[in-house]
Amino acid sequence: MAYWLQCIECSRKYEKRDIVYTCPHCNGLFEVKYDLDEVSKIIAGHEEFKRRNQGIWSYREILPIEKETNPISLQEGGTPLYHCKKLGNELGIKKLYVKHEGMNPSGSFKDRGISVGVTKAIALNFDAVACASTGNTSASLAMYSAYAGIKCFVLLPEGAVAIGKVSQAMIHGAEIIKIKGNFDFALELVKSLTTDPEKGIYLLNSVNPFRLEGQKTIGFEIFEQLGEVPDNIVVPTGNAGNISAIWKGIKEFKYLGFIEKIPRMISIQSKGASPIVRAIKNNYEKIQPILAPETIATAIRIGNPVNAPKALRAIKESNGIALAVYDEEIIQAQKDLARLEGIGVEPASAASIAGVKNLFKNGQIDKDEKTVCIATGHVLKDPDEIVAVCKEPMKLFEDEESLRAFVEKRLSSF
Repeated sequence: MAYWLQCIECSRKYEKRDIVYTCPHCNGLFEVKYDLDEVSKIIAGHEEFKRRNQGIWSYREILPIEKETNPISLQEGGTPLYHCKKLGNELGIKKLYVKHEGMNPSGSFKDRGISVGVTKAIALNFDAVACASTGNTSASLAMYSAYAGIKCFVLLPEGAVAIGKVSQAMIHGAEIIKIKGNFDFALELVKSLTTDPEKGIYLLNSVNPFRLEGQKTIGFEIFEQLGEVPDNIVVPTGNAGNISAIWKGIKEFKYLGFIEKIPRMISIQSKGASPIVRAIKNNYEKIQPILAPETIATAIRIGNPVNAPKALRAIKESNGIALAVYDEEIIQAQKDLARLEGIGVEPASAASIAGVKNLFKNGQIDKDEKTVCIATGHVLKDPDEIVAVCKEPMKLFEDEESLRAFVEKRLSSF
């Protein structure tokens, strides 16, 4: 299958085995391009995908891995899509859906991209990988590196990573390096470590275009599970790889004739870390970085998202929206999703629900539109936050009588 790397700024092309992360000529981001006419001939129509088991590798013909290469896979993808009727009724939206990416092996959407990225690292003969992370990428990369039998280095901003994510990286044997500074500084440092391919360390942050190819399969699965294209896909946005990847996959599916219309891509950020929202609001061509981003949603606590140019393009091309929400709204949405639908997600995931609530109030989403929110990570990713925002557990009861009185009181008020 023919594919190559192409700069989104100057359109220069590079071979698929070239070890480049950004364009050597203009420093622009790369995108993986395919000969989609060839792909169309190979798969002989959309029905070919429908017959397969769900999971990212069921879309192998539009992933940048040669057929003779065995995927490094832990059965990622195929995550559930829930029709959230109770939450939808409360918000006033009939067709509200949540795609729960927290049901991936490491508990976040990152597994899709990391599966492809680590597979590519092995194919390119690397024996070590590295990333900067706010938590989820480190957990996923540690897990897949352990399975692949290669070394893993993760750089974490000091004090800014949830314990649930750090513990995953630790148990899977990653070399954990704490950095004084925020995520953006950690990313610059890890880039410097991976600049020279001779050192044998492959960069697997979302600046790596091959990683984003795995994440685009979220969009593919939404279409398969719904049986149609939704009106809106709502994505919590930190480093902006996910919204960019999903949009890229949508365009590929449309070119292949699998879908006829496109959804609006809606980006949700926290008020304290919202450079993309500001750029869209002010019609800037580029973002203005936020030097000290702050939000309870640690997974999107990023002030200078590397994939911002792709995200801005996705929002504009789809006639989409970018909205910032308060941390208090994120926390409430997290509680509502858990208590009304039984879906536990980390704060960043709940940003999409908080965003939809505001967009409906503002008249930017109609009650009859089919809206899919991406829940990016599992609730257990950030247990400290859960303890902090929920009521303390009741004290120990010393006798049966007081226990019965308490239960009866709660039953009567349920």
